[in-house]
Amino acid sequence: MINLLPSDIKEDLLYGRRNSHLRGWLFAFGFSLLGVGLIVAGGALYMESSIASTQAKVDASRTSLAAQKPEETGKRLEEISANTKLILQVLSKEILFSGLLKQLGASVPANTVLLDFQLDKIQGALSLKAVATDIQAATQLQLNLADPKNKIFEKADIESISCNPDPKIKYPCTVQLRALFAKDNPFVYITATPQKKPTGGDINQ
Repeated sequence: MINLLPSDIKEDLLYGRRNSHLRGWLFAFGFSLLGVGLIVAGGALYMESSIASTQAKVDASRTSLAAQKPEETGKRLEEISANTKLILQVLSKEILFSGLLKQLGASVPANTVLLDFQLDKIQGALSLKAVATDIQAATQLQLNLADPKNKIFEKADIESISCNPDPKIKYPCTVQLRALFAKDNPFVYITATPQKKPTGGDINQ
């Protein structure tokens, strides 16, 4: 087909088509910028929301810690730790009560009766309470307990003696003693201290 339109009209039509394409690109570019702006704005809002949420959690944690009184909690934990150490130290000693009672009974002299005894806290000592007919019998009990032949105590001391003058009482004297276990006695042994193995050359050499 032969185009018989004048040249100025042809140029107008050509520039019109170009302008139409440019307007399309401008609209597309504008929409792209709008999309990028929305994404940036959404990201900023999300970051602000996350920061606010994290700060709220931090404030809640601080409030919770303050309510729990960490200083008192720390002191309580220290007390529990100290009590646990004491229990472990007490458990590290094992008392063979059957043999100990038998040997104590054999050490009690005539005219005396053993009423009570108590193991002191990890001191390796025993507090004993007994009654006797007189001071001489109470003193004999102390001597018997301190006697190394009994293999119980390293020493025994009288802490107190009191006597009731009432003649109707069979055992008017009460004696309180404290005795220290002998290190090699067979009725108490230490399980916490491991035995060292011999070192050096062959002992048979």
